[in-house]
Amino acid sequence: MILVDTGFLYALLDKDDAWHARAVAAADAIEEGWVTTWPVLTEAVHLATRWLGVSAAIALVQEVAGGDIHAWDLSPMALAKLPALLKRYADLPMDLADASLVLLAESLGHGRILTTDERDFRTYRWKSRAPFENLLANF
Repeated sequence: MILVDTGFLYALLDKDDAWHARAVAAADAIEEGWVTTWPVLTEAVHLATRWLGVSAAIALVQEVAGGDIHAWDLSPMALAKLPALLKRYADLPMDLADASLVLLAESLGHGRILTTDERDFRTYRWKSRAPFENLLANF
């Protein structure tokens, strides 16, 4: 499963987004399934509703409901790690959605991600030392 971030999901929906063509190309080329977190989905649905309208938000939710995008639930053990993670990256600052993706990477054992947030995901480390690999950068 490939991790997906808010910016990637939004870029798929918004034809005027600077990342749209790259996001569509990646979505077409990468056959592996997608996984994200509820904080990411909350952020993406909010942005889609605000800037693109309710129908775009519904389309995204339908992808989750249909199983095309898997939503990972943060366990109580993962939730307990959030404060330290947010504190570690407070200078960026790290938001809840990004923190949840770091914890998801740790759970999966890899940091392969589709994100438009190049700066932050170049900085973040999962398991405190492993870098993320932004697959969207290849498109």
